[in-house]
Amino acid sequence: MDGAKPCLTPLGSIKLDHTGPLLSDPAEYRSIVGALQYLTWTRPDLSFAVNQVCQFMHAPREPHLQAAKRILRFLKATVSHGLWFTKGNVHLTAYSDADWAGCPFDRRSTSGYCIFLGSNLISWSAKKQPTVARSSTEAEYRSLAHTAAEITWICKVLKDLGLQLPQVPSLWCDNLSAISLASNPVFHARTKHIELDYHYIRELVLANLLKVQYVCSQDQLADIHTKSLPKSRFLYLQSKLALGPFDASKFSLRGCKESSNIS
Repeated sequence: MDGAKPCLTPLGSIKLDHTGPLLSDPAEYRSIVGALQYLTWTRPDLSFAVNQVCQFMHAPREPHLQAAKRILRFLKATVSHGLWFTKGNVHLTAYSDADWAGCPFDRRSTSGYCIFLGSNLISWSAKKQPTVARSSTEAEYRSLAHTAAEITWICKVLKDLGLQLPQVPSLWCDNLSAISLASNPVFHARTKHIELDYHYIRELVLANLLKVQYVCSQDQLADIHTKSLPKSRFLYLQSKLALGPFDASKFSLRGCKESSNIS
């Protein structure tokens, strides 16, 4: 891929499905995708794209290989990018989102979240939900519950490290119905098909261990983990994840120059 043309987004507008000719030798595809999985540990902007190509490991087709190669073209354009961390407050903030029935062949939704400690991104996920959601509220609420579980685990880790959070963690969601379910102790009959084990989030809210708040869709940072986005939208969200190119003038082995940035 050395001579390939770089691109600014990891996925195109076409949704992957089970159409197209099967690859005669799927080993190359599985090798590429397997390596990309490791890269998502430091490149959260790849999470959704890698999640998509991972779903076809058992029977990869030509469009899937092209999608994997597009991710490599994106990496060529952003090879110097990585996560940067800065000193600051230790307020825990999370964004949760879901793309309802986004998968074209099984209509399962994709959950995504990103969690910040201060201004630093410390946890993120893009994952297809295990069952079909019958409404956007159900899909969003499942994503909220998944994010709340991750927040609970992070809070326990911070407590073990002796770090006391100054404020209740904030969980931002762009679905008002899901927020109402999280804060309202009344279990509505129309939502009884939602699995009961997801409803522990209300206990966290009532115990003042978590604050669920509304954020408009335009400012929903977790959107980058749930769907393929246009270039302008992707670049905007990418800039909000504390991702950027390596700058030698701001980094040295002895510490950071004129700033607290570290890579």
